[in-house]
Amino acid sequence: MHYCGIKDCDIADGPGVRVTLFVSGCRNRCPGCFQPETWDFAYGEPFDGAVEERLFSLLDRPFIRGLTILGGEPMEPENQRVLYPFLERFRGRMTQKDLWIYSGYPLEQLLQEGRHPHTEVTVPLLSLGDYLVDGPFVAAEKDPLLRFRGSRNQRILDLRASLREGRPVRWAEENLRG
Repeated sequence: MHYCGIKDCDIADGPGVRVTLFVSGCRNRCPGCFQPETWDFAYGEPFDGAVEERLFSLLDRPFIRGLTILGGEPMEPENQRVLYPFLERFRGRMTQKDLWIYSGYPLEQLLQEGRHPHTEVTVPLLSLGDYLVDGPFVAAEKDPLLRFRGSRNQRILDLRASLREGRPVRWAEENLRG
């Protein structure tokens, strides 16, 4: 897997101050995407142990609320298989931090066996997350006033509740404060 950026103090991609990892590679290719260069799976630099340690160092600051993974598309099969072990280590080391994942694929598609991009690690990976912003960016539904998403069709889902109930459970709008 390649990554194309790390933000060490992000306030746009989840609540509080966050560390954000932008992975490379995306087959969705949403018209109007704000980062079309990230569609290329080879864009940026290889994600390796040194990058992981840099992320852990950035995350290990008391004012950092959590980690956000976006792209590109984190839930492309190639990316899932690299992110899953990293996120397991994240959960083991950063127990007080939350994890937001962005995907252009709706949760229902992610969970459907036999359908792209579902893999053997999709459910275990998602179970490590706290929140999922899902759905493709739709330029006709772009709304610059939305928090943490680019278009009105995108949902912020409580991943634990969604996986427990077997259906998408939206994160309440009042939770968006802070």
